[in-house]
Amino acid sequence: MNNWARHFEWNGASAGPDAGRMAPTAHQYFAFLSYSHRDSADADWLHSQLERFRVPSSLAGRLSPNGVIPRRLTPIFRDRHELAAGDDLGMEIREALEASHCLIVLCSPAAAASKWTNEEILTFKRLHPDGCMIAAVVAGEPFASEIEGREQEECLPLALRQKFDRRGRSTGKRAEPLAADLRDAGDGRRLGLLKVVAGILGVGLDELVQRDQLRRQRRLATITAASLAGMIVAILLAVTAVNARDAARDQRRQAEGLVAFMLGDLREKLEPIGKLDALDGVGARVLDYYSRQDASELSDAALLQRSSALNLTAEVAFLRGDMGTARRLYLKAMDGTAEAIRRDPGDPQRLFDHAQNTFWAAQIEWQLGRLNAAEAGMRDYKRLADQMVGIEANNMKWRMEQQSADFNLGVMLFARRKFDEARNQFTRSLATMEALATADPGNSDYHDAVTESQIWLADARVALGRLAEALPLRQSLVARLDHLLATTGNVIYQQKLVPAQRSLGELYWYRGDTPRALEHLRAAARHSQALVDREPTSLRWQAYSARSRLTLAEALLAGGERGEAERETARACDIAARLVAPNSASDRSRVLRRDCLELRARLSLEAGDPQNALRFADRAVDAAKVVHSADPVEDRHALAKAYRLLGEVKQRQGDTAGASAAWTVGLNSLAAGVAEKPAEIAERAMLSRRLGRSAEAQQLNARLAAIGYHQPELGR
Repeated sequence: MNNWARHFEWNGASAGPDAGRMAPTAHQYFAFLSYSHRDSADADWLHSQLERFRVPSSLAGRLSPNGVIPRRLTPIFRDRHELAAGDDLGMEIREALEASHCLIVLCSPAAAASKWTNEEILTFKRLHPDGCMIAAVVAGEPFASEIEGREQEECLPLALRQKFDRRGRSTGKRAEPLAADLRDAGDGRRLGLLKVVAGILGVGLDELVQRDQLRRQRRLATITAASLAGMIVAILLAVTAVNARDAARDQRRQAEGLVAFMLGDLREKLEPIGKLDALDGVGARVLDYYSRQDASELSDAALLQRSSALNLTAEVAFLRGDMGTARRLYLKAMDGTAEAIRRDPGDPQRLFDHAQNTFWAAQIEWQLGRLNAAEAGMRDYKRLADQMVGIEANNMKWRMEQQSADFNLGVMLFARRKFDEARNQFTRSLATMEALATADPGNSDYHDAVTESQIWLADARVALGRLAEALPLRQSLVARLDHLLATTGNVIYQQKLVPAQRSLGELYWYRGDTPRALEHLRAAARHSQALVDREPTSLRWQAYSARSRLTLAEALLAGGERGEAERETARACDIAARLVAPNSASDRSRVLRRDCLELRARLSLEAGDPQNALRFADRAVDAAKVVHSADPVEDRHALAKAYRLLGEVKQRQGDTAGASAAWTVGLNSLAAGVAEKPAEIAERAMLSRRLGRSAEAQQLNARLAAIGYHQPELGR
């Protein structure tokens, strides 16, 4: 399992609604294929070849300068539609460029003249100053523009021919991109393809060519042997047909069909994501054959082939959103891989194959709301990963799988509010990644995984009320990200700094250290503004900016700095208003709208305008009712907070009964019998005190004081 493709994304962490984190990777696509749509035929060929390419098993799992070498290069992003007229690439393209490990540019005179191809290169260079870029030449001549009279033959877009600094500005110096010549007069298509693959993987071309030739020879030998075996089977079936002609004919037809299917390279047809209709037909053919056979009687190869077909057919159902069918097929695939392990429990590859089915079955249970089954499945996934490492402790692929299991189990436990168990899992995950990062300090994926584990471990400690333990971890995280940003200039680290600084500021706020809280909350706002200045069209970075300013404004208002709080609220809510229209159904936009309304109500109340405050408070309650995030307990506490605010406004207006009614609804909104984070305990304490439940409020405040929680609002 590629570590970056299979971690949960959780949006319910204590850092706020925009703190969802993809563990622990930076890329979603292996490459982004940029080309002029006049070269669509060549793009079709290259895209298909890259996603069908099988990395030699002797290379898969090894470390290269580009990270752990995968078995397959999927997915490759490719824009299949003409860009609309205008000056913007569009969010889908920008986000795909940001999520891509490499940029492959299909170079031709048409590409060199294409505004959008050039814009995609510029955007990639700005997002990934040190990113992997590969020029694949299909027509024209590189740097022909420098030769008088041959300018029209130029195939390299301008942005590809120039070097850029870390701020995304052209230096005017000539760049020499990594190139593969796919023309017949150049490298030819096969060697050119291998050059592109070598560039993506970060391995030497000679090494890849030798292994490719060896694999082709072995495959030819396998096909020959299979053909001979098929001939022998056919002869034997012909002899036995004298006594059982009809039965033998049916059996021979099935056997021949299966052999032809195998020689047609089953996995080559099943694995490319997106060819769902073809996958359905191919998968059904294999499963129909195996449905009449007992899995316990199949050979090892046939058993694993059956499980592989089930796994890929389940993936088709998953991609189509048919969770019921996907679950059924993954469970059948698990039966096969479990039988394979029973036959050879010491084979780590069989454990790995079984772990993949176990992981996806657990994820489907999660999405279906069956949390007990999801947790049990994720624990089984962790057990399998631990077994793999126990057999081959030095295999980096197994070690990363173990880290993935620890991390994902921790995320699930955190979501279920089993904070202590989640903390243990994140501690294990962090220890594994720190060891790997120490052994290979140049591997950026390892360092990114360390930061993700630090983030979640700190969240778990805060949720447990261990604020003193969480503080050095949050401080270390901010220092690490500051260092990585300063040394690499990579904008991703500045993006990570926004929630990191905000979480550290909130932690100081909880501990009653308002000056330091404001220092880090202001830093989060500055970093988010820098991101927006760099790319004003990024909706994600605009949401980061709005969230950072709202948190800062709330702290400023609690600290008595109303003027600055009003300015930050106005800027944040102006951004949020622009985000709501195109994202009105998203939880992130709903949360921003709710928090804007709450802050405006509080500011109106502080300014002596209870009528306007009531209008905003009523709307804040309505907005809180429609927020449904991944953490329903947190949603209920947010609703209680909105009702508390409504009650305060009514009390200021002299409506004592209305205030008491609002506070009662707020207190009744809180979840009972669940683990609560310190901020949630504080909300319960404040509502209890307002309703005259002094003994209960004092008891809750004593608990908070014991853990060092001194949020200024508690004193109100």
